Amino acid sequence: MPIYNLTVNGKSMQVDAEPDTPLLWVLRDELDLVGTKFGCGIGQCGACTVHIDGAATRSCLLQVSSLESAKITTIEGISDDGTHPVQIAWKEHDVPQCGYCQAGQIMTATSFLKNNPTPSESEIRDAMSGNLCRCASYNRIEQAVATAAKKLS
Repeated sequence: MPIYNLTVNGKSMQVDAEPDTPLLWVLRDELDLVGTKFGCGIGQCGACTVHIDGAATRSCLLQVSSLESAKITTIEGISDDGTHPVQIAWKEHDVPQCGYCQAGQIMTATSFLKNNPTPSESEIRDAMSGNLCRCASYNRIEQAVATAAKKLS
């Protein structure tokens, strides 16, 4: 198998994987970064969202062979101690219920707020609409994103 040099959470890492292996499985199985979750495997639910060069992207759809020059950030790379403003807002609004979608939700929210630091309610709703939540915590998710925007400004 080929060896790929990846930059994950600011660190250079080497992985030995088949070229078509999805990034999701490289992160979880090869690098033991299990915060990124498997949800649907077809890019529809958002549980596997990571940042590729700052953009929220579904890791289940990305082949490891296409990522050697990319900067990959997972939920583990958002902050070392859970003190990113989005993570704090998540706690303040008691967003997680089962918690399964939360890493993907947070990754989408952090990327969105980096590009739109003062969003409207409808912009938040639109930005977060691609991430599914089995527990239907959508109102609290939207409230947390709005709170995080205020914390970041």
